[in-house]
Amino acid sequence: MKNVFSIKIDKSLIQKIKEFCRTHGLKQGFFVEKALKEQLEREEMAEDIVELKQLRSQEESAISFDEYLKRKT
Repeated sequence: MKNVFSIKIDKSLIQKIKEFCRTHGLKQGFFVEKALKEQLEREEMAEDIVELKQLRSQEESAISFDEYLKRKT
């Protein structure tokens, strides 16, 4: 199910989006939705990288997954 999501965008960016979609045979809604999804994925990946860097110092004390499973049972 799709919903309407209204936002204000700079006029020059709207023109670029329209032109890009026209020349590439894309629907504007599809293009914008895909761009937003991809940006969210990049942002989430950046957050994961920061978390990984923060946890790297604990890596030496980590146990293997097999050891974890053995301890769990």
